[in-house]
Amino acid sequence: MRALAIALALLPLPLWAAEFYTLKGHGGPIMDIATAPDGRIATASFDNSVGLWLGRKPNWFDGHEAAVNTVMFNGTSIYSAGDDFTLRRWPGGEVVGRHKGKIVRLAASATHVATASWDGTIGLWPVDGSDPKVLGPTGSGVNDVAFTSDGRQLYSAGADGTLRLWDVASGDEIGHVIEHGFGINELVLNETDGWIAYGAVDGVTRVLDLSTGEEHDFTLDRRPILALALSPDRRQLAVGDGEGYIMVIDTQSWSIARDFRATLRGPVWALAYSPDGENIHAGGIDDAMYSWPVSALGDHQQMATEERPFLKDPDEMDNGERQFARKCSICHALTPDGGRRAGPTLYGIFGRPAGSLPGYLYSETLKNSDIVWRDDTINALFDLGPDHYIPGSKMPMQRITQAQDRADLIAFLRRASAREEEK
Repeated sequence: MRALAIALALLPLPLWAAEFYTLKGHGGPIMDIATAPDGRIATASFDNSVGLWLGRKPNWFDGHEAAVNTVMFNGTSIYSAGDDFTLRRWPGGEVVGRHKGKIVRLAASATHVATASWDGTIGLWPVDGSDPKVLGPTGSGVNDVAFTSDGRQLYSAGADGTLRLWDVASGDEIGHVIEHGFGINELVLNETDGWIAYGAVDGVTRVLDLSTGEEHDFTLDRRPILALALSPDRRQLAVGDGEGYIMVIDTQSWSIARDFRATLRGPVWALAYSPDGENIHAGGIDDAMYSWPVSALGDHQQMATEERPFLKDPDEMDNGERQFARKCSICHALTPDGGRRAGPTLYGIFGRPAGSLPGYLYSETLKNSDIVWRDDTINALFDLGPDHYIPGSKMPMQRITQAQDRADLIAFLRRASAREEEK
């Protein structure tokens, strides 16, 4: 018994306690956070990966070929989706579904996983592996989805500002619940108490009573709304915005209980409550998830404390470094250890065959390429754009149209990426 007690004491504890902490290890911004009743936390990141945490040591799920935008626990599985248009199920990482545009949100019922995609459709993927169904097209990107508790109906939020209600069995649109006029980004459905909350591009945060049509308005002069989360006891609704604030609404008194600046700079992209409701987890442009005790919001450090190249004052950089900060730094490091970035480190890039750095999950297109990175090939990459120069690669679509800007970037990369023996 004593040995068992010691063994249990050494196990990593679920991070439920009402204390401030961070989860570090990702190589890019945190795009979404999910929690499980047993204390596990899943994080979706711009670094193309999902982190699964019990305690502060993660298991990494790699397989997405672009940023992971959304993650969700569903029974014994974890689902994730992102900019590579795929819905994946972990721990295996198999592709469950595929859209023609990025997938930005997930929802689950007892029988289906729903995907909200910028291709204007909603995917309904049966958990038993039977044939999927597509709702729409809606005429605009779909930003969020939420099932009713019986799984028979589904709410969707659109970039056209429309909150729609769908019949899952028939696939028919039942009607428009709200026509806001500006894109609706986020939904939280609370059927138990009879309301649905939505956050929009123009900063509007409202709660709609589903029986009376009455609305509670919590709109502040901050935009856009990027994250909503309901506490386990349904007494608090947390709201994250593009200016880095977290607002907490008391859903009993319908008043703002707390409002604080959660980041030093940048937005709040992800919010989730701990299973006991004592902590709020948040993600943004920093490479870490932050968690604050609800009772002490604002009393601890803010997110994004580390200097990121793309946040530096442009006037403090020469043009080459400025081009790198804008176009490359969020995905690529310049150090020997590139960390868990979305792209491989550029350390020693000149003379390196494309797709050859050990340990990085390249696309088949790049691995089979005969490109060697030199002045001329880097110039062509940004002159034509990755989508034309290397069709099928994971590199995001972007160009540097001015020849001098490309030349300055190449000169900066030669200096900054040089191996120690080359300096």
